[in-house]
Amino acid sequence: MAKCHRNNIGSLIHDPPPTTSSGYHFRLWSTFSRSAFRRKILNAVSCGGSSRYRHELREEEKEERSYVTVTTEKKSTVKANTIAAALNGAAFEEKGKKSEKLCDLLNLAEVEADVETKMKEEALDALKRVVGELQAAAARGDDEGGECRKKIAAASEVRLLAKEDPEARVTLAMLGAIPPLVSMIDDESRDADARIASLYALLNLGIGNDANKAAIVKAGAVHKMLKLIESPNTPDQSIAEAVVANFLGLSALDSNKPIIGSSGAIIFLVKTLQNLDETSSSQAREDALRALYNLSIYQPNVSFILETDLITYLLNTLGDMEVSERILAILSNIVAVPEGRKAISSVCDAFPVLVDVLNWTDSPGCQEKAAYILMLMAHKGYGDRQAMIEAGIESSLLELTLLGSALSQKRASRILECLRVDKGKQVLDSTGSCGALSAPIYGTRSNGLDHEESDLMMSEERKAVKQLVQQSLQNNMKRIAKRANLPQEFVPSEHFKSLSISSTSKSLPF
Repeated sequence: MAKCHRNNIGSLIHDPPPTTSSGYHFRLWSTFSRSAFRRKILNAVSCGGSSRYRHELREEEKEERSYVTVTTEKKSTVKANTIAAALNGAAFEEKGKKSEKLCDLLNLAEVEADVETKMKEEALDALKRVVGELQAAAARGDDEGGECRKKIAAASEVRLLAKEDPEARVTLAMLGAIPPLVSMIDDESRDADARIASLYALLNLGIGNDANKAAIVKAGAVHKMLKLIESPNTPDQSIAEAVVANFLGLSALDSNKPIIGSSGAIIFLVKTLQNLDETSSSQAREDALRALYNLSIYQPNVSFILETDLITYLLNTLGDMEVSERILAILSNIVAVPEGRKAISSVCDAFPVLVDVLNWTDSPGCQEKAAYILMLMAHKGYGDRQAMIEAGIESSLLELTLLGSALSQKRASRILECLRVDKGKQVLDSTGSCGALSAPIYGTRSNGLDHEESDLMMSEERKAVKQLVQQSLQNNMKRIAKRANLPQEFVPSEHFKSLSISSTSKSLPF
């Protein structure tokens, strides 16, 4: 063992190296670096203690490596910390900018809120001032010191403020603007400008505000308006138009309908609509017609309408396409009352006029309303059904069931059902018993004759349908020519009649 650990350093350094076959000497010295050679020497000298030195060298290497690693990690950490600090600084700076922007927005919102509040306060002060002036002028009631001019100015300002501002309408009414305006309608000064200013101010206060409409009527405006219109001195036409406009606005509220209807306003509205003195403007007549429609919705008002000749006027005016649908809407409200149906049926040519409307293919709304009126009258009265048949309603109804709107077709079918019931009753009355209508007994000798008779009856039915279609086409052409004011030569000729016969017969389902 000791032999194995003997120092061999002399043989490693001093012994001459062997010679190769080529004559060159291989030098081991040059193949080691200084540190490596030092370790070799130490290993050779230590012999048995080489493992301890080897362990120390390994520890030194580990320490060197760990030092390098720690140094590298510290450098990386320092670099990362530097980058993080830079990013944090940028983020903080950005956050600071956002905070500044948020503060600016909040400050701007506060400023805008303050401005808006200030504007509302100024507007409220202006409204208070106007109402105060209006109340003060109305309290004095005379024209001393130019109070009438102050009234006109205050009422005109209320009219402008309430024209397009819903909030101003509410505020003005709460401040008490309605009573002094109503008092100006029959003011002792009898100034037309003051009355007109007050009427239009009340009109604007009631636009889209049911509470104001009710307050205006409750303040007695309706009776004051009628008193103004019925005064011995003929009022200015602009005053009458302002009163009609107010009745239109106030009658839109259901609670005002019975008050206005029973006040006598319907008579005034009918006179304005008829325009017998030719002083009413087209706008006033249109407003009167719409106001009458509003009032006719409340059925007890129909009795007041029947006291006038409105129904006759409406039926005679039917045909003017600008107002026909509104006229039919009023008649639809009137026909819901038994007295109304009786009044309509008593008018001469009422049914021919209404039947003619069924053929207005260019106005489905008018067709639907006319069919509704005729349906109610056909359902309630036998005599009315006979008058409809005499007016040629059957052909118009057949055409309407094919070409009309869904609602028109449904109503036309119901009218036809009522007319068929009457025809069945007439057949029963003519035969005297139901036995004449019983079906033939099969298996008898008369079966062949009955079959021939049924064919003849079928052919008669075909002829009847063809005749109805032909008559309907001819009537339509006459109505079109009449409504278009065409000369007589444009009325359908015999040649057209022959063409209509041939064309319609081919389109029949028989």
